[in-house]
Amino acid sequence: MLADYHVHTEFSDDSVYPMEEVIQDAIDIGMNEICITDHVDYGIKDDWDSGRKIRYRGNDPIANVDYPRYMTEIRKMQLLYGDKITVRAGMEFLKIVIEDGKGIEVNTSSHRYGLKDSTPSRNILKLYRDLGGRIITIGSDSHSPGQLGAYISDAREMLKSLGFRQFCTFERMRPVFHEL
Repeated sequence: MLADYHVHTEFSDDSVYPMEEVIQDAIDIGMNEICITDHVDYGIKDDWDSGRKIRYRGNDPIANVDYPRYMTEIRKMQLLYGDKITVRAGMEFLKIVIEDGKGIEVNTSSHRYGLKDSTPSRNILKLYRDLGGRIITIGSDSHSPGQLGAYISDAREMLKSLGFRQFCTFERMRPVFHEL
């Protein structure tokens, strides 16, 4: 099972990667499942329907995901490509909170910056495992084609070396466990 659970598209203000191209590229590299996680930064950016004028950086809006358009596009991708890949909808919030030990993400973007085996990340993962944590997703934090699915296999190997045997995807907000 190959899945990337942290992917950005043109719906994030820091990506211009068209959602359909993301899905096609994921299929081309053999992905089974993808979760699109575009940005929602409450307190920093406005919603499109907030009643406030949207600010722009050049031609790019500084706004949260346009939820109706976003969900319409996700459903379109599910219909068009659902026989080839499972497409999930998610969102990346500015402030991430782990409540009741529900889960943690292994974000492979640190590999792009030469931080492949950063000790703090390994120590946090060991502590999470030692405390009984089992719900782990793996995501590339992709914003462009070369980043999609990057270093997922490295993350899987690292998790194995730390004693984990499974990672998760989600269906209807419930974890689905897969062997590493």
